[in-house]
Amino acid sequence: MGRTAWFPGHMAKGKRALSDLAGKLDVLLEVRDARAPLLTSSPIINDLSFSCPVAVVLAKRDLADEEGTARWVSWFASSGTKCWALNLLKPRMDAVRKDLASFGPAHREVRLAVVGIPNVGKSMVLNALVGKSSAPVGGIPGITRGVSWYRGKNILAVDSPGILDPRAGDGVQRALAWLGSSKADVIGGYDVIALDLVEALRRRDLWPMVEKKWGVPAPLDQPAETVLEALGRRLGCLVPGGGVDLSAAGRRFVEAFSTGRLGAVTLELPGDPPWS
Repeated sequence: MGRTAWFPGHMAKGKRALSDLAGKLDVLLEVRDARAPLLTSSPIINDLSFSCPVAVVLAKRDLADEEGTARWVSWFASSGTKCWALNLLKPRMDAVRKDLASFGPAHREVRLAVVGIPNVGKSMVLNALVGKSSAPVGGIPGITRGVSWYRGKNILAVDSPGILDPRAGDGVQRALAWLGSSKADVIGGYDVIALDLVEALRRRDLWPMVEKKWGVPAPLDQPAETVLEALGRRLGCLVPGGGVDLSAAGRRFVEAFSTGRLGAVTLELPGDPPWS
C-alpha cells in the first residue's frame, strides 16, 4: 500500500524556522491555489497568525473560474483578510506592494514571509514582489528547501519550503495531488489519484471540460476504471497486446488537469464542506 502523506524532512525544518521568525515579521503572505483556496490553505497559518497579521494571494487565477475567484476574494474581504487574485504569468504587483506597505512602519521596508503548501506559486509571487528572479521557481513540489531572505521594491521577504499537514486524510492528500501540490507517485500512484479525480469531476458536473478536450464521456453509471481505460486508449497509453497502462494514463490525466490544459476550473466555493 502506498503512503497517504508526503512530509519530507525539509518541511519540518522549514516549519520550525518560520515559527522562530514570525514574531519579527510585519505580515505573513499566504499563497493559495485559486482553484481550491480552502484545500490549499497552509496548515501552519493558524499557529503563526497569533504573532502577526495574515494576507492571502490566490495564485493561478488564470486556471480558475473567474466568477468563483471573485466570490473567494469577497469572502476573504468579509472576514477582514486582505486578498489578491493573481495570474502569476502576468503578475500586476503595484497595488499589492502598496497594500503590503501598510502593514509595516513608515520608516523602513515591510518585512514579510511568503508561506504556503508546495507548488502553489510561492517563489513566483516572491520574485514578482521584489522584482527579481533569484528565488528557485519550478513545478516540482518541495523545490524551495531552505529559508532565505530577498530584498527589493521596499520589501524584505523570507522564502520558505512548501509545508503540508502530515495528519491530513487520504482524500485531502489525493486532492492536493490533482493540483500538483502533493506527489501522486508517493501517496498511492497515478492510477489511484486519477480514479479519484474522475469521480470528483463527475460529482461536481465538471466532466464536460474533459469530454470537450478528449471526446471521452463518463456517464455516472460507468465505473471510474472504465473511464480511465477509455482515456488511456484515447491518449495512446497502451502496452503490448493492446491493454491500457493505467498508471501512464493517470499521469497524463492528472498532469493535464493540474496544469490547466483541460480548462479553467474551481473545485470549491465558500460554504462548501471541507475535504476529508
